[in-house]
Amino acid sequence: MNNINSLTPQETVQELDKYIIGQDAAKRSVAIALRNRWRRQQVPAPLREEIAPKNIIMIGPTGVGKTEIARRLAQLAQSPFIKVEASKFTEVGYVGRDVESMVRDLLQLAITMVTKEEEKGVQDRARRAAEERLLDILLPPASAESSEPENENVIALSYDEVFGSEKQKINNDKKAGQTREKLRQMLHEGKLDDRLVELEVSSAKPSGPVVEVFSAGGMDDMQSSLQDAFSKMFPGNKEPRKVKVPDALEILIKEESQKLVDTETATQKAIRLTEQSGIVFLDEIDKIASRGGSGSGSPDVSREGVQRDLLPIVEGSTVTTKYGPVRTDHILFIASGAFHLNKPSDLVPELQGRFPIRVNLDALGEDEFYRILTEPKNALVKQYIALMATEGIELTYEEDALREMSRIAVEVNSKTENIGARRLHTVMERVLDELSFDASEREDHSFTVTPSYVRKQLAEISDNEDLSRFIL
Repeated sequence: MNNINSLTPQETVQELDKYIIGQDAAKRSVAIALRNRWRRQQVPAPLREEIAPKNIIMIGPTGVGKTEIARRLAQLAQSPFIKVEASKFTEVGYVGRDVESMVRDLLQLAITMVTKEEEKGVQDRARRAAEERLLDILLPPASAESSEPENENVIALSYDEVFGSEKQKINNDKKAGQTREKLRQMLHEGKLDDRLVELEVSSAKPSGPVVEVFSAGGMDDMQSSLQDAFSKMFPGNKEPRKVKVPDALEILIKEESQKLVDTETATQKAIRLTEQSGIVFLDEIDKIASRGGSGSGSPDVSREGVQRDLLPIVEGSTVTTKYGPVRTDHILFIASGAFHLNKPSDLVPELQGRFPIRVNLDALGEDEFYRILTEPKNALVKQYIALMATEGIELTYEEDALREMSRIAVEVNSKTENIGARRLHTVMERVLDELSFDASEREDHSFTVTPSYVRKQLAEISDNEDLSRFIL
C-alpha cells in the first residue's frame, strides 16, 4: 500500500473539506472506510483475507456531493476508481451490459495507472534511447555529406550546419563522434526545435478486419478479445510522418518506454491493485429498486434481476477477464441514490445486507451555497476570475453579490426541480453572460459584480417560474 493510504480519518476529512462543503457524516464514513483498508494491510495474513470492506450507501438528493466525495476519496487513495450508472445494466441473458463489465472496466483503468507508473520509472532510460534514435535520424550517412537534402527542413543536417562555416570531413570514428556530440549539444540547446524530421508512426487506421460483436449480456469482453487477436495477426501499419524535433523526441520516448515496461508484470500488479484497492461507485442505485417493495409486481430485467446479479459481485466472487481472474472480495462499493420514489428497504434484502453503512446527505441551503462559491480550492468564483484574467480583465465580487446569487439559486431550486449545487453553475453563467461575450473587446480591464448587477441579470428569469424552468 502506498503512503497516501495511511492518512488518518481526520486527515482524510481535512482533505475532503478542501473541495466539498458540509456532509460531515458522509465524509466520516468514507474516511473510516479508507483507513480500514490500511488497517487491514497491517493484520497478519490468515485473518487479513477474512476482513471484508464495509460498503456504503449514500442517500440524498442530486447535487449535494455524493459523486464528488467518492471521486475525491479515490484520488486520495490513489486507487482505481470507476463510476457506473446502475440503471444501464440488464439481467444476464438479455441484450445489454452485465454487471461484471464494471469489474473489467475497473481493471482496465488499473492497468493504465500501473503502466503509466512503470513508464515513469524508466523515463530516463527511455529518453536516452530516444535521443540516440533521433540523432541517428538527424545525422546523415558519411557518403551523403556532399549531397543536399531535397527539403532543407527535413531530417538531414549538413556538416557545415553542425560545425559552422568551416569544412569538416569525417574520415575516422573520432571525428564522427565529435559530430554526434556537437549535434547532441544543439539538440539540448533547442537549436534544432524548428527542424522537421520524418518518423515511421503507427497508423490510427485498423490494419485488419473490424470486429463488432452483437450479443447478449456476459459477452461484452468477447469483442475486445477478438480485436486483440486480430491485432496480433495483422500488425498495425506504420506510415511516415514529418514532425518537429521536440515532437519527434516525445514520440520516440513513448515508444522506448513501452519497450522497457514488462507488460506481464504490470498486468499482474494491476490485478492486485484492483483486488485490494479498487473502488466502484454505483450511482442511481435507487433506479433498480422496485417502487413499493421487492415483492410487488413481476420481476423487471433492469431491476430485481440486476440486483440479484450484483449480489455475488458485491459479496465477493471471481470475475473472468481477458487479463486473468479478478476477485472482488475486497473491492469497496459505494452506492448512491436520491430515493425520491422509493427507499433503501425496497432493495432486495440480500443486497441491503451487502451495504451495511447508510449515510444521509443533507439538502443544501443558502449558507452552504455561499460557502461552495467561495471556500473550495476549485470554487466557481476562483474559476471565473482565472478565466477572465486570460482576457486581461480583473474580475471581483462583492460579498453581497455572492449572497444574492446563493439566495436566487435556492429560490429557483424550490420553485423548479431541485438540482442542488449544480444550480450555481447556471446562475453564475447567466450573471456573467454579457461579460463573457464582450470580454475580448472591453476597454475597461476591471469588473465588479454587485448585488444590483446580479438582480438586473436574473430578475426577469427568477421571477418568471416558467421562464426559469427553461433558462435556470
